[in-house]
Order: sequence, then structure tokens, then C-alpha cells
Amino acid sequence: MATRSKKTQWVEKKLLLFVLLWMAGSAGCFVPAANAKDVFANDGLHDPQGPSFNELQRPDAAFAGFPVDTVGNKVRWVQALRDGMITPRTNIVPDTKIKILDMDLILGNTGDNAYVRFPHRAHTEWLDCANCHPDPFKEKFGTSGIKMGAILEGKFCGKCHGAVAFPLTECARCHSVKPDTFRGKFGVQPVEKH
Repeated sequence: MATRSKKTQWVEKKLLLFVLLWMAGSAGCFVPAANAKDVFANDGLHDPQGPSFNELQRPDAAFAGFPVDTVGNKVRWVQALRDGMITPRTNIVPDTKIKILDMDLILGNTGDNAYVRFPHRAHTEWLDCANCHPDPFKEKFGTSGIKMGAILEGKFCGKCHGAVAFPLTECARCHSVKPDTFRGKFGVQPVEKH
């Protein structure tokens, strides 16, 4: 095996150092800058040429201090609502009165998956009943024909979940009732006192 001279080794080290520094400097060109303009510039939703583009608030600043989630936009919105951190408008028609319905439904037609617990309270704290009834959900339990395929296509629960509510990848948030421990009847459940 041939040995390299000290001068050759020195040149190779300098060349390696140069290449590493060059790569580190170039990599900086591909790292997004931490300002709103760069966050939104190429998302296909915002117009970088718009007059208010530079006024956009970065999501990490807007959501700072909210209860943290691990998915979606990283905020647990129902907890933020219950903690009084937000007070969303419940409707666009001022005279509409929201009725909070503290009632869970258990849906059992879930194949091999856990049963679904649908918490009306978490939904009616935000929404008027007319947002969901009679379309896409009929008011009589078991008559809507809910199928997971349709939800994944943006129907039923998929109208919000995956768009403005936690994503459909969080199966256990809905499929939360273990069939081997559930002893009740499907449909409306007795309200548990907190």
C-alpha cells in the first residue's frame, strides 16, 4: 500500500474542509427562513404579491400557549375552548342560539375496529345542530348509512375531520370503545356525571 506524503495529506484535509464548509453554506440555501413570507410563499394558498401578505402571522406564533396536540395543526381546540382560551362565533346568523347537547352515541358497525364514541358535547360547543342534521346525518340513530370509505372521501365526519378538525389518521380518537368491555346498547348513552 502506497503512503501519501505529508503535503498530500495536508492538501486532502484542506480540500475536505473546504468541501464540508461549502456544503454547509449551500445547505443554508435550502433551509426555509423563519419568517411568515417564507412559510407561506410557496404553499399554493397565499398570494406572495398580495398587499397584506407580509402581515400574515406564523402558525407557531398564532398557536403559542394553546394546548398542544401531536397531529393536525398541533392544537387541542376543544380543550382550548373549555379552558376559555378562545370564544369562537357559533354561527353567522346572530339570532341563532346554540344548544349544547351532552350526549354520546356509540356506533358499533365498525368491522374489526373498536366501536366509535361520538361525543355530541365536543361538537355542539362549536356548532349549531343544523350544521350536521339532517344532512349529512339523519337524526334517527342508525339511519345515515355511515361508512368509513365515505368518511375518507370527505363525507359524513370527513367534511370536517381532515380539513378543520383533527385528521382521520387518528383512528383511536373515534374508535375508542373496546368491544370486549362495552356492555351497553348501541346508540344514545347515559350521560356520565363529571
